[in-house]
Amino acid sequence: MIYFNVLIEETGESYRCSPQESLLAGMERLGKKGIPVGCRGGGCGVCKVEIVSGSYLKRVMSRDYVSVEDEAADRVLACRVRPTSDITLRVLGKMAKNVCRLPPAQTGLAAAL
Repeated sequence: MIYFNVLIEETGESYRCSPQESLLAGMERLGKKGIPVGCRGGGCGVCKVEIVSGSYLKRVMSRDYVSVEDEAADRVLACRVRPTSDITLRVLGKMAKNVCRLPPAQTGLAAAL
């Protein structure tokens, strides 16, 4: 089976994603708590990302969350996008809060515990 590497620019983390699955499905395998997955069908907008590099196939997304301008700037919903090459992405909006959160050891919280 073919897999593509997906890099999350803010954290340097990467995961493998097949062309048969959405970027969001692959991201869920990172095992981070709190990744907002919402409806998984393009109707809630919580999984908005910006594709920095790479190619992908996209499915219909709600214009309530992805405007024509967003789409032209490669800002899409991770649940509605499948990779066709390696991809680098930035997380946006509600997703950024949890995906980009550092583990306690890197924030100084571990020392306080």
